[in-house]
Amino acid sequence: MTWKRYQNELIALAAFVLMFIGYGYKAVQVSSQADTMASTKHSVGKIKEVIALKKIWADKKTTKNVEKLQTLIPVSKVQWSSKSKKVTASYKGLSAKELNKLVTKILNLPVEIQKLKIQKIASSYDVEFKCKW
Repeated sequence: MTWKRYQNELIALAAFVLMFIGYGYKAVQVSSQADTMASTKHSVGKIKEVIALKKIWADKKTTKNVEKLQTLIPVSKVQWSSKSKKVTASYKGLSAKELNKLVTKILNLPVEIQKLKIQKIASSYDVEFKCKW
């Protein structure tokens, strides 16, 4: 008899408890999602920074390698021009040894070779080289 007397109040109390549990679950899920988004943004920021540093490092390394091309052959045999990321070099009167050193170095560079022209004139070689990095 007492059950029937307080039946509506007990149902309302159960509904209130379920509503409170649902609200708590929703709040936990929303804060968890916000934490996940924050950590994802932080990770993406770190990845972007690493990519930028790697690109700068690769550019510096490529610049150093291209500068080594200038010092590989005597200055009297080289005409050199560099515009932003494009390099043009003309080598005249190279011996076979110098040509082999130069071609090996050029082919090992991490650059986009646009033009590599080698001409044999008597016992010497002329090389025209254009690249972009």
